[in-house]
Amino acid sequence: MKQLAIHGGRATRGKPFPQWPLFDDAERKALNEVLDSGVWGIGGSKVAEFEKQFAESHGCQHGIAVVNGTVALGLALLSAGVGPEDEVIVPSYTFMATASAVLFARAVPVFVDIDPDTYCMDPRALEAAITRKTKAIIPVHLGGHLADMDEIMRIARQHSLLVIEDACQAHYAEWNGRKAGSIGHMGCFSFQSSKNICSGEGGIVITNDATLADLCWSFHNCGRITGGAWYEHPRMGWNMRLSQFQAAILLTQMQRAEAHLRKREENAHYLTERLSRIDGIEALRRDARVSRHSYHLFIMKYDPAAFAGIRKEHFIAAMHAEGIPLARGYVPIHKEGYLTHARKLGYRLGNVDFQLLTCPVAEKACDEEALWLTQNVLLGTMEDMDSIIAAFRKVKENIGELVEP
Repeated sequence: MKQLAIHGGRATRGKPFPQWPLFDDAERKALNEVLDSGVWGIGGSKVAEFEKQFAESHGCQHGIAVVNGTVALGLALLSAGVGPEDEVIVPSYTFMATASAVLFARAVPVFVDIDPDTYCMDPRALEAAITRKTKAIIPVHLGGHLADMDEIMRIARQHSLLVIEDACQAHYAEWNGRKAGSIGHMGCFSFQSSKNICSGEGGIVITNDATLADLCWSFHNCGRITGGAWYEHPRMGWNMRLSQFQAAILLTQMQRAEAHLRKREENAHYLTERLSRIDGIEALRRDARVSRHSYHLFIMKYDPAAFAGIRKEHFIAAMHAEGIPLARGYVPIHKEGYLTHARKLGYRLGNVDFQLLTCPVAEKACDEEALWLTQNVLLGTMEDMDSIIAAFRKVKENIGELVEP
C-alpha cells in the first residue's frame, strides 16, 4: 500500500495554515474614520502620520509613501539622478520589480550572482561588475535576511556609488542592530498583499537625506515643490501617492508587527533546528550580523541527490499532497521575457544578450535547490510546525514511491 498522499495515501495534514492578511475591528474602525472624514486622498492626515511612524521606526527621518514597492524603487532611483544608460547593479535572485524599477528610470540593470549560503547579493560579484557607467547598487534583503551591508557599503564608498536597499521583504529586520532601509542612502518597502505589513498595495521610500526626500516628494506628487502653488509643476512628476485608506490600514498593521515578528522567528528557529536532522534539507544560513530576521520567507535548500534524484518540482508536488504549501520560488530574473520586450519598446540595454548571461548560483537555486514557505505559515502553532517536519520525514522515508520505474 502506498504511503504518500500523492499516490493515494493519507495526507500528513488536512487543515489550512493561517490565512493572510490578519485583521479585526481595528482595521474596520480605521477605515471608517477615513470614510467619515470625507478626505480620502491628498489632504488627509493618515498618510503623513504613517510616513512619520514607519520612517522613525526604521531609524530614518523621512518617509514618502507611494502606490507600491516597485514605484518606491523607481522613485528612489529618479531622485538620485539615475537616468538613461546609467548602470544599476541588482542581484539575479529577486522579484522582477527590482530590475523593472531600473528600467523605469531608463537605466540598465546589471545582474550579479548571489551568495550560495544566504541567496543575497554576493559582494564579490558586485565589485567585479562595477564599470565607469555604474551609478547605483540595489541589494535585496531576500525573505527578510539582510544582504552583507558591511561589504556593500564599503564597496559603494570606494566607488562613490548610491545604495538603495530593496527591503520590500524586510520590515523591521536588522543588521547589527540597524533597521533595514536605514543603512544605504535610501530604503524601499512594499505593502502588497503578501507582505508582513500589508494594505493590498502600497510602498514607501525612507531616507535620512533631506534633499533626496524632497525630490522623492516632488516626483511622487506630480512634480510639485514644497511651498509651490497647486498648479505649478517645475519638475516632471507623476501621481504616485498612497491613499488615506491604505495608510489607515497600515497604521493598524504596524501595531501587530512586533508580535508577528516574534512568532515568525520562534517558528523559524524551531524549523531550522529540526529540519537540519533530515539529510538533503537545509535552511539558508543566517548571517550572525542579522540581529533580526523578518522571515517574510523561510527558504530551504533541497538536495536532489539525497532524495533519490527526484527533481524539485516532483518533490514539491508530493509535499503539496501532504498538505504543505511549499513554493519553488523565483525563476532566473535575467532570463525573463520582459528584458526582450523592453528592448522592443526602445529601452537601451546595451549589447548584453541576457539569454547567454549566466549566474550559476542563482540558476541552481531556481532550478534545483530553493524551497519556500511563506510568512503566514510561520504564524502557525507548534503543532503546525511539527506537521511540516513530519511531512518532510514522510516523503524522505518513502522516497522510493516517487522514483519512476
